[in-house]
Amino acid sequence: MKLTSPRWLLAVLGLLLVVPGCGKREADGAGGKKFKLAFVTNNPSDFWTIARAGCNDAEKELGNVSVEFRIPSGGSAAEQQQILDDLLAKGVDGIAVSPVDPANQTAMLDKVASQTLLICHDSDAPASKRVCYIGTDNTAAGVEAAKLIKEALPNGGRIMVFVGTLDAQNAKERFAGIKQELAGSKVEIIDVRTDETDRVRAQKNVEDTLVKYPDVACLVGLWSYNGPAILNGVRTSGKTGQVKIVCFDEEAETLAGVASGAIYATVVQQPYEFGKQAILRMARHLEGDKQALAGGKQIVPTLNIKQDNVAEFQARLKKLVGK
Repeated sequence: MKLTSPRWLLAVLGLLLVVPGCGKREADGAGGKKFKLAFVTNNPSDFWTIARAGCNDAEKELGNVSVEFRIPSGGSAAEQQQILDDLLAKGVDGIAVSPVDPANQTAMLDKVASQTLLICHDSDAPASKRVCYIGTDNTAAGVEAAKLIKEALPNGGRIMVFVGTLDAQNAKERFAGIKQELAGSKVEIIDVRTDETDRVRAQKNVEDTLVKYPDVACLVGLWSYNGPAILNGVRTSGKTGQVKIVCFDEEAETLAGVASGAIYATVVQQPYEFGKQAILRMARHLEGDKQALAGGKQIVPTLNIKQDNVAEFQARLKKLVGK
């Protein structure tokens, strides 16, 4: 799919239209309250560098907010809770968080929501009292990944799926979307291998899979670092080009792999918009615009990146992050 396609342009225009005044915000907070907002990730992946750029641009655009960007050193729910407790102690006005384990973090998230504005980004906690989710429709993204898998394997084949943990809502939904789209096809899912966001373990999972299942036709990564881990595992196993790779997100190694043809495709989520929209919408909500977070969900569209459009996407990404 070309990035200049009408469908893609309409999606981006839709994002800009749903935020009142987006793109022309004056720094009108000089004489009013300075809002303290926070953006909390679920792991230290390079994926979040792009989201940080979105947060920074929103902070500059608004003029009446300060943004604290917090990245857990690991990927545990306990560390994430410690960060949220610290932010509450600082008296922040709003927090956007990607929950590590939403099912078991609901009570904690509800406590946060009782003390400050709480929204989720990237991975939702729908049972919690968060006001809104901003991010990907992960089930739909899983469907897109499965379409790419079928495209890469026109005659079918066996696949293995890799992810940090299936406890996270985004992982559950992506995997559900993949299974939904592959149902009745010639593609067989062998299993899922988890790594708890340990990149060394993530690569070893790939290498072990290639030994145990020599007939595996495609390796699928659900989280951003899984793409590079799969690519490196395939390379060290001497199977570059022999096994197809379909993954998620836009880490530099992943995009380089797509450009070289070593990775068939990646589904990118536009984390820049996660950051920018989270900060813009929280600020407007706090200013009294209750439509800013209305509806409980604000979906950021995904893009399918393949060898024919990766260079265009890389150029756009460099411009977004100022590189």
